[in-house]
Amino acid sequence: MGLRAQKKLLGKMSGKKIAKVFIDDTTGRILDNTHKIIKEFSDTKKESEKILKYLIKTVVKIGILYKNDQFNGDELKMVENFKQKFHSLAMTVVSFHEVDFTYDRNYLRKSLEECKAILQTLVARHLTDKSKGRIDLVFDFFAQADLLDAVFQSDNKYKDTMDLIVKDLNKMMDEGNL
Repeated sequence: MGLRAQKKLLGKMSGKKIAKVFIDDTTGRILDNTHKIIKEFSDTKKESEKILKYLIKTVVKIGILYKNDQFNGDELKMVENFKQKFHSLAMTVVSFHEVDFTYDRNYLRKSLEECKAILQTLVARHLTDKSKGRIDLVFDFFAQADLLDAVFQSDNKYKDTMDLIVKDLNKMMDEGNL
């Protein structure tokens, strides 16, 4: 099947239920719990589902490009750079959640922006402007100061859900899957 057809087909099937068929249980729980936070924060089911759908679509499309050897040497270096930055971002999220008074909104926003910039450069010649816009929307949503403050301030309403996310992030890092 052609690369374009694969991207189109899997892009259409990028709902949460379909994604769970292809991912492990730990990643599925992280998606579910992230969706809970998005839904509570945004107050609209439609927006929360859109953010999650765009996140899944982006991951699926990049996965297709990677598995079909579409990235050149420089882009493969960017893939590794992105993996390192994203791993560092995950460790930061864990640290900010587990250690009181370490939360630094500006540092977290900068890390998200760096990940977004690397990803946009990586997909520049592969994805449509619409897909690139989805990447911006997802990263911009998670970089909102109000959201970050709500999630990382002590005694917040998202604490129990974040406990579950952090537990699964730790598990993924311990297993070398993140």
